[in-house]
Amino acid sequence: MMKKFTLILAVSTIAFTGVTACKKVDNVENSMTVDTSNIWGKYVDGFLTGYFKVNPTFAVNQGKHEFDGQLPNWSPEGLKAQIDFRKKAISDAKALDDSKLTDEQKFERDYLISVMDAELFWMEEADQPHNNPAFYINTLDPDVYISREYANKETRMKAFIKYLDNIPAAAEQIKGNLKLPLPATFLKLGVAGFDGFAAYYGGDAKAAFADVKNDELQKIFDASVAKASAAMTSLSLHIQSKPATADGYALGGQKFSNMLLRTEGVGIPLDELEAVGRADLKRNQDALKAACAKFAPLASLADCMAKMAANKPEKGPVQEARDQLPPLREFLIKNDLVTIPGTEQALVEESPPYNRQNSAYIIIPGPYETGLPSTYYISPPDPSWDAETRAAFIPGKKDLLGTSVHEIWPGHFLQFLHSNRSKSIIGKLFVGYAFAEGWAHYGEEMMVEAGLNGENGVADPETHVGQLTNALLRNCRYLSAIGLHARGLSVTQSQELFKNECYQDAGTAMQQAARGTYDPAYLNYTLGKLMIRKLRADWTAKQNGGAQGQKNWKAFHDEFLSYGGPPIPMVRKAMMKEESAKAVF
Repeated sequence: MMKKFTLILAVSTIAFTGVTACKKVDNVENSMTVDTSNIWGKYVDGFLTGYFKVNPTFAVNQGKHEFDGQLPNWSPEGLKAQIDFRKKAISDAKALDDSKLTDEQKFERDYLISVMDAELFWMEEADQPHNNPAFYINTLDPDVYISREYANKETRMKAFIKYLDNIPAAAEQIKGNLKLPLPATFLKLGVAGFDGFAAYYGGDAKAAFADVKNDELQKIFDASVAKASAAMTSLSLHIQSKPATADGYALGGQKFSNMLLRTEGVGIPLDELEAVGRADLKRNQDALKAACAKFAPLASLADCMAKMAANKPEKGPVQEARDQLPPLREFLIKNDLVTIPGTEQALVEESPPYNRQNSAYIIIPGPYETGLPSTYYISPPDPSWDAETRAAFIPGKKDLLGTSVHEIWPGHFLQFLHSNRSKSIIGKLFVGYAFAEGWAHYGEEMMVEAGLNGENGVADPETHVGQLTNALLRNCRYLSAIGLHARGLSVTQSQELFKNECYQDAGTAMQQAARGTYDPAYLNYTLGKLMIRKLRADWTAKQNGGAQGQKNWKAFHDEFLSYGGPPIPMVRKAMMKEESAKAVF
């Protein structure tokens, strides 16, 4: 997965910020300067100035460190100002004279309008500021000050102190906004998040700055930590003051459909959309049976997957991932699958103790940063777990290979090598959920289609089983999202779906069902993948006189990635020269 993405995402303060570009190589092709000599450039310059002010955490994660330590204003007046800004941004963009805009500028305008409308959906129609703790948790994450070495530690420590000093006021605003009682899964998320921050500030974050040799600053830090931690604890107790409800998480069918239309440009009726998801689930189930018949003949699907998981990396997952990346990169080059711009490489490290909530993730600095590396983090098992659980946590080699594909080659890292070089500053800053996770998930399947670890263009069965394990997980996210929010599916029924239809273990099923309640857009992994697959088929057939196959895949991938990260229907319209933007599967 991506850790803190500039992603239009249901569970964030509109943007999962922080992963929007890679180490800079060329200041010209990666320029963030806006040309204000034309009406579009003047508009963009004014928009960004205003947007960074109302969304300072977004600005910080893009590398605009003049906003360090600031938090959004979540008071009723502040929320209204944020909404009003976005509405005005849309109306002002629509009012621009088309005759004075180039085709590229018109596309960029539509891109920006779609981003703002998606953000308005989460703030107004879904009303996340008043009902979803995740709206605040992701924005409150101070990881940028801890793990991103954009300045020396003392400078970052001062920025973190400023952030801490703003926490008590933010906590009071959140108390005033969240309507109680919360659904059980929301309450669990909120308590874990807010209590987690309370412990984190004086624990792992304190440890991260322990070597700063400034006694006076350390005293200030301790005082700020005490107040911020107390505020987060108080907030956690506040949301627990009323017993949780069993339901209350569902958007409802109409809002769910509106979510897809306004955030991803997908206007497909839910019955049709669900049928598309079930067809892909069946396709992957059948493929798993076929792959298992080769990899583990006569074994059950569960035993087949267990055999794949039992092939553990001898040197540990971090070293295994380091060893996996060069061959993956070489496979892309040898098979001429996609252009790899620049010479950047991602580091692979064990995740730090203060950031092990996810088993694997990538941190990529913002586009305003210069000279900072990207890091692919892999978390070790918790030492407090029993030996069996610790052993099970270590991924099998081919499972980890799928993660390396998803995060690096040709996943998120390569994607941002391209988006960072987009001609559009909007494309550099805003990358949509379905575009980002759809591409990374598409990449897993595409690499197997191209014959990864196989012979004569056919991937080896173990690699295929690893890829399908993750594809099925995403299939059940897709169906669970529709079920939970539009079909009356209970959390327990969602868990059974993950276990019975996608062959996930009980712990994964429980976590994934809960996530679906507060992240209704997590169907975007499969949704994005399917739209990309269909666009590839149609675009390459158009180039090849109707013929299919891998010819022109590289040209397709390069053009697709050049757009940055808008809703995929917009990309389809541009690439296929169609009259309107529409979702096609």
